[in-house]
Amino acid sequence: MPIRPLIFARQTAASLLIIGAITFLCSRVIAVNATTAGFAYLLGILAIGAAFGLVEAIAASVVAMLCFNFFFLPPIGQFTIADPQNWIALFAFLATALVASHISDREKRQAREARAHQAETERLYALSRFILLANPAQSAGGRVTQYIVQHIAEIFRCPAVALYDANSGEISRGGPQDLRGVEDRLKEAVMLGTNLHDGDVVITPVILGGRPIGSLAMKRADFSDGALHALLNLVAIAMERVRTGEAASRAEAARQNEEFKSTLLDALAHEFKTPLTSIKAASTSLLAEAGVSPHQRELATIIDEETDRLSQLVTEAVRMAQIDAGTIRLDREPVQLAWLVERVLEQVKARTEGREVRVRVRPDLPAVTADPDLMALVLRQLMDNALKYSPPGSPIDIAADLKDGRVVLRIHDRGPGIPQRERERIFEKFYRWQATSNHIPGTGLGLYIAREITRAHGGDVWVEGTPGEGSEFCVALPATAEI
Repeated sequence: MPIRPLIFARQTAASLLIIGAITFLCSRVIAVNATTAGFAYLLGILAIGAAFGLVEAIAASVVAMLCFNFFFLPPIGQFTIADPQNWIALFAFLATALVASHISDREKRQAREARAHQAETERLYALSRFILLANPAQSAGGRVTQYIVQHIAEIFRCPAVALYDANSGEISRGGPQDLRGVEDRLKEAVMLGTNLHDGDVVITPVILGGRPIGSLAMKRADFSDGALHALLNLVAIAMERVRTGEAASRAEAARQNEEFKSTLLDALAHEFKTPLTSIKAASTSLLAEAGVSPHQRELATIIDEETDRLSQLVTEAVRMAQIDAGTIRLDREPVQLAWLVERVLEQVKARTEGREVRVRVRPDLPAVTADPDLMALVLRQLMDNALKYSPPGSPIDIAADLKDGRVVLRIHDRGPGIPQRERERIFEKFYRWQATSNHIPGTGLGLYIAREITRAHGGDVWVEGTPGEGSEFCVALPATAEI
């Protein structure tokens, strides 16, 4: 015999026994009047409704009415009623018993629903607590989703649970049983965005931000709609948290890699700088001697120039690594732009021989708050760019003015100019314009470093000009009242 009918039969038999016990006590043991017996029956029916349910209470009400008629309404011992008023009393008793049964059953059902809701809330709280405390870095392989489905199976007592992650394509499983053959259905639920049913298995999409990011399959899951919705929200939060944690781990690994690269390049730069300084000193000494032959002077000049170039390449590599690692540090101080331009021109003096450099910097310009060494590097990069791409002997113009609260420095050369479509790309790392990259040496780092350093100061670098008439590189920095 099935379990549910057996329980119903037992509860019905128990209800009838209760009515029989009340009848025996009221008619044989205590010998109460009809009114007292009626109240006793009503109390018994309320107890039956509260303990068993509405169907058992209705059956008890009918039996109680018959017993009330047979044992307490005259003529006693017969299923007839002599006084017409007792008919009213009998039907009033039956109606009261049925209403009381319904009320008792409703209260029982509401109490049962309240307990179920409380149990669901407690389970959802337990799951949310696990999700918030779970650490992807501490789980095997970082697969927090595997632990989530296991906890869902344990907390909600599901025989089998499967979670599909649409981003990675992985399926995590939990529970004592296994959901076989649901892989296609899980993917179908993501594509359709609707619930699917496969026998006693419910497959529901997991939605975040209005789009399905996965799907959850549960076997014999007894959830209310609200609890299921809350569960899916928690699963969506957990999946997004895993993704965020993985992205943060990748970002941290990349940051540490960039910091390591910056530290390594910085150490190598110091190692390179020592012999380069010695080579530079030796070449400068040779050039300063009077008795050097023209051929030797030419060789010493090549050594001197290539030493400067190699030193610049080392500096560029270190600055690029610092920029990528986000470790570039600014030692800010008030800087006059005229002084900065003069300093840079002195540094590139050997390369500007035979070329006219016209400087027009307004003397009343406010100072800028900047790192003088880094901004000098920016101007050197732009001057180097102008010297490389303009014809030998052509002039270079340097001008500065104040515009919209920013000090703008302009370096104008007489080179081929830069087309509009290339004006942003030339500031990208390692990018070189194909029209000039074949016959002009360079690494594609100078303009990238110049822009990043300037932006770290709160300014910017861009290029203007007309193709065929030269280029004008502009550096803008916020002006300060300090002089």
